[in-house]
Amino acid sequence: MADVAVDNSPAGSLPSTENEPVLKDDLVEEKNQEDQPAEGKGDGSAGGDSNMYRYIKGDLFTSEIFKVEIQNLPKYIGFNDLKKFLNKHGINPHKIKLFSKQMFAFVTFKNQEERDKAMKAVHGMQWKSKVLSVRLAKPKADPILKKRKQDEESEDGQPGAKRAAGSQDAKEGEEEPLNIQIANAVTPLWNVPYEEQLKRKDREVEGILQKLTREIGNNNKAMLPWLFVQKEKHNKLCCPLETIRPSPVQTEYRNKCEFVIGVGADGEDKTVGFRLGKYKGGSCAVVSPSETSHVSSEAKKIVEAFQQFIRTTPYAVYSPETYEGHWRQLTVRTCRTKQTMAIVFFNPQKLQEELEELKGNLRQYFTEGEGKESGITSLYFVRMGQRTSAGTEDLPCEHVAGTEWIHEELLGLKFRISPHSFFQTNTPAAEVLYSAVGEWAQLDQDSTVLDVCCGTGTIGISLAKRVRKVIGIELCPEAVEDAKANAEANGLTNLEFHCGKAEDVFPTILNAVVSPSVTAIVDPPRAGLHSKVILAIRKAEHLKRLVYVACNAKAAMNNFIDLCRAPSNRVRGAAFRPMRAMAVDLFPQTMHCETILLFERVDYRTDDI
Repeated sequence: MADVAVDNSPAGSLPSTENEPVLKDDLVEEKNQEDQPAEGKGDGSAGGDSNMYRYIKGDLFTSEIFKVEIQNLPKYIGFNDLKKFLNKHGINPHKIKLFSKQMFAFVTFKNQEERDKAMKAVHGMQWKSKVLSVRLAKPKADPILKKRKQDEESEDGQPGAKRAAGSQDAKEGEEEPLNIQIANAVTPLWNVPYEEQLKRKDREVEGILQKLTREIGNNNKAMLPWLFVQKEKHNKLCCPLETIRPSPVQTEYRNKCEFVIGVGADGEDKTVGFRLGKYKGGSCAVVSPSETSHVSSEAKKIVEAFQQFIRTTPYAVYSPETYEGHWRQLTVRTCRTKQTMAIVFFNPQKLQEELEELKGNLRQYFTEGEGKESGITSLYFVRMGQRTSAGTEDLPCEHVAGTEWIHEELLGLKFRISPHSFFQTNTPAAEVLYSAVGEWAQLDQDSTVLDVCCGTGTIGISLAKRVRKVIGIELCPEAVEDAKANAEANGLTNLEFHCGKAEDVFPTILNAVVSPSVTAIVDPPRAGLHSKVILAIRKAEHLKRLVYVACNAKAAMNNFIDLCRAPSNRVRGAAFRPMRAMAVDLFPQTMHCETILLFERVDYRTDDI
């Protein structure tokens, strides 16, 4: 369900991986993503140049302050194994970075109390014949400052820096134009023929099915006879892989983009666009989207008008290095109906009275001034402050001008969209996706559909006329209100929607459903469904069929495995097995696609497995 145009895209350049835009201040945490073991581990001190660790000394939250290193881990454990082990012993980590080859991990916590509790509990504990040890770990250096120091050292003629400088000089000598650099960053397949793009994505999904086939064999011995037959039929795969369905449009397809605001790679201040690289890679340079192929002309026009506006203001762009400045991000949503929504993210710092004047100027500029030609029909303003705790900030959108919503048309139906609501970013390709989902679900007038992570209700509403009832579950309150309004606008009365975390709401709803035919359709964020949801699905024997729409099938692999693994004390109920799979290309010019898998419950009384 998540917006996943470019998984490896520059930070802030494309939509988030959740059901709503990036609304938290994750830039502090972004600095601290561990790519390799930190130097000088174990003493809990910064060491070296203290300037490179200044981000931990301010008032902003970063879990790097509460980081430990767990050593002597067992061989062959994975991320989920470590997380489950810690949770089992009452330890709730904020982040985990596992180095399985070296058999250690960095683990961060939300506060000192939780860190100290973990150190006391884990140190000396035995796990799979290994005795664990825990010690304080030093935070990671600020990537920008680290790179700057390396550059300064290269100028001073230090040997290691000379080699780096020489390599950098070689790169600079071959530097490509900015439009090529940004195309490579956000649409890495832009120069690959579309047919070849589709073949690559097909191969990617085939590799995922190969892994799932192995995992089913390892985790459910009762399925081995069935699995052997399937592999013979389907080229060593657990189910048939159908030909990828292409996107009807390959350019200007994104109906939602998040543009970062920063210093341009060309030196121009207050530039609105995409980053060339991630902060943790030592780069904050921004390039205009004017020549990117996946952004619509309507969105580009808004970006240009907005950039002109902010350059007339006295307010600086926000710096993720110093945490100073104001302008943060611009989100643009467009649709077939030619309505457009712009959401401006601004860090107020200590500004108070000035904000009302600023919002008034924004309103005037886009409704009466030079920005009117950009065509914005809905304008919002978000005060995006600093993150001072590990919790999610409450960031309400302030309606500034125009309508409160924009409206999209999909499969002959009408949908209203709020600022935070999820809606697939490629509308024509979403029609292909939802048509396939409806075909695979094998629904009739006796069917009850459970639409999990339903967003604005698109899938459930598109299927409602074929079934007895649709029950939608969604985390975002705005999206739930949109879904209810969308059902009413389309004259549908057999839908109900529930707001909450799927792991909290779904088990109760599922147990209460009384229907001769229950089908679940799940379209979760990139990380997949919470394990509680999978366990509830497995336990509910009356649920016979499940259509899983995965925006990142690799990340959802544990869900697939748990659906198919043998019953146990933890996993109750008969297993599912995959019956068919297919990719749908919602993100041309990138390596990403949506993957649909149909799972059906094994009936041990009648099925020959």
